Amino acid sequence: MKLLPTLATLSCGVLLTAVSANAADYPVRPVQVIVPYSAGGGTDLSARIMADTMKKYLGKSLVVRNQPGGGGSIGTSAALHARTDGYTLGMGAQGPLAMLPHYGGVGYSLDDVEFLALMGRNLMVVAGCQGAPFEDAESFIDYAREHPGEVRVGNSGAGGANHIAIEGFGSAAGIEFNSMPFGGASAAVTACVGGHIDAVIAHPAEVLPHIESGSIPALLVMEEERIDALPDTPVPEELGVDFTWSAWKGVIAPKGLPDDVKETLSEALRETFQDEEFLARMEEMGEFVDYRSADEFRELAESDSATAEEIIRQLNMYGVNQ
Repeated sequence: MKLLPTLATLSCGVLLTAVSANAADYPVRPVQVIVPYSAGGGTDLSARIMADTMKKYLGKSLVVRNQPGGGGSIGTSAALHARTDGYTLGMGAQGPLAMLPHYGGVGYSLDDVEFLALMGRNLMVVAGCQGAPFEDAESFIDYAREHPGEVRVGNSGAGGANHIAIEGFGSAAGIEFNSMPFGGASAAVTACVGGHIDAVIAHPAEVLPHIESGSIPALLVMEEERIDALPDTPVPEELGVDFTWSAWKGVIAPKGLPDDVKETLSEALRETFQDEEFLARMEEMGEFVDYRSADEFRELAESDSATAEEIIRQLNMYGVNQ
């Protein structure tokens, strides 16, 4: 009769030892990374460069899997509802994490996210358009204040990061813009160069060729400090406006990873995002790398989520997808 408890105790001990050994040996097989967008885009290509580099720091291969749809919410949800064993990660982007939950219709929130490391950010540039009644930031702001609701600012889509950015800037500056959504940044920039709108907000790579050719002027960059690509272009603080904004992406996992697994992944990501070859390949692709730790990544996401919620409510778009 005393044998059964003894066997049970031994079995539990063996099981716990096996679990501990498995956790200590992580990873023992390839790790999957879910990209919530189609193949060929910036997030997908960045994830593949990351995977190529990270295998030498993690000790195992990373397999990138695209799961697009729902503005990034489908793949993000899949990553956040995966097993918490460290073998399924996700590319966590600003839209699906900090914005889509406020529109409703997604089955997750920031509370479900294990933040691992921020990879980089896509900066925001406001450029003037052909025929606009301003050529620099000061005249842009002055004109917009004198003509509330008249300055037509093109963005890449209603409710997207660019739309939120210009509305947030306007709110902080006490300006009302006439935001005009297009079916992507390319269409918005084309309309700007053609003089069909007054200004456009886009990522640097999308407007730099036109700025450098002299066809449109750069007005401002929504950063804390001026950037090397546009050293003569001011930032909001220089104009007396307390607002910055950029789109971002990083690596996430479902909440509840074992501490040692999270530590292993975080360290491998830190080494990857500071790797010279990785940085060179990302720069060649026009990506702005901005590595931040798990805590810094979470802080950024929570701050942007709060800002986005305020703006989305002002636009009467909160919960529209419920």
